Amino acid sequence: MRGRELTSDEQLRAVLCHARTIAVLGAHDEPSRPAFYVPQYLYERGCRILPVNPRRVGYTLWGQPVRATLAELGEPVDFVDVFRAAKWLPDHVDDLLAMRPLPPLVWLQLGVRHDAVCRRLCDAGIDVVQDRCAMAEHRRLCS
Repeated sequence: MRGRELTSDEQLRAVLCHARTIAVLGAHDEPSRPAFYVPQYLYERGCRILPVNPRRVGYTLWGQPVRATLAELGEPVDFVDVFRAAKWLPDHVDDLLAMRPLPPLVWLQLGVRHDAVCRRLCDAGIDVVQDRCAMAEHRRLCS
């Protein structure tokens, strides 16, 4: 089955309000960075956050060890929240597709859009959200 780009409030609500395990690609330990405070917000609302950042291996964030790649997680996630610039997204597609099981959704944060990557993920059966902040949408749709 082919994935699709999710855009409606109903689709976003279904994902955000029921997500329990979220992989964060590009997770960061600096509190002023969105790659820290967005997952922190979701963690404070009961989500299990699995941080991924090869430059932060050895750190522990949100009670979990930071992994170098998504494929290392080896467990199901509700979605992958991506904190990487659009120009770097093609470099991450193989890692996303190596996840087992595949994630049902990849969420590209506010300001991040890459239609070719979106098509490739959708072709693999993964839904995609582009150019939206998971924290802002959660506040708006799940409060």
